[in-house]
Amino acid sequence: QVQLVESGGGLVQPGGSLRLSCAASGSIFSINVMGWYRQAPGKQRELVATLTSGRSTNYADSVKGRFTISRDNAKNTMYLQMNSLKPEDTAVYYCNAAITSAQQYWGQGTQVTVSS
Repeated sequence: QVQLVESGGGLVQPGGSLRLSCAASGSIFSINVMGWYRQAPGKQRELVATLTSGRSTNYADSVKGRFTISRDNAKNTMYLQMNSLKPEDTAVYYCNAAITSAQQYWGQGTQVTVSS
C-alpha cells in the first residue's frame, strides 16, 4: 500500500508560478514510476509529467519548458514546479504512484486555478 497526499494548489494569475508537493508513505520502495496528472472540468484525466525510479522524466507537450517534476528521496516527496501558468492549466492535479501498471495509487487531488 502507498499513501499519497498532495498540497500546494491554489489561485494564481496567468504567468505566475506554483509548486505542488506529493508526500508518499507506505511501501514507497516498491514504486517504479511517480507522476502528476490533471483533470479539468468536463475533460478526461491527462498525463502531465512522470518520473521513473531511474530519474527519467516525461512531459506532456502542453507543459514542456514550463513545468518541472522532481523528487526529494530524503523527504519521500515529489514536486511539480509550474511556471508561466496559463488559464488552460486550470484543473485538479493528482499525484500517482505506480508499482506495476495494474497496481497504482492516487492522491486526493489539489485544485489549481489560473485566472486574473
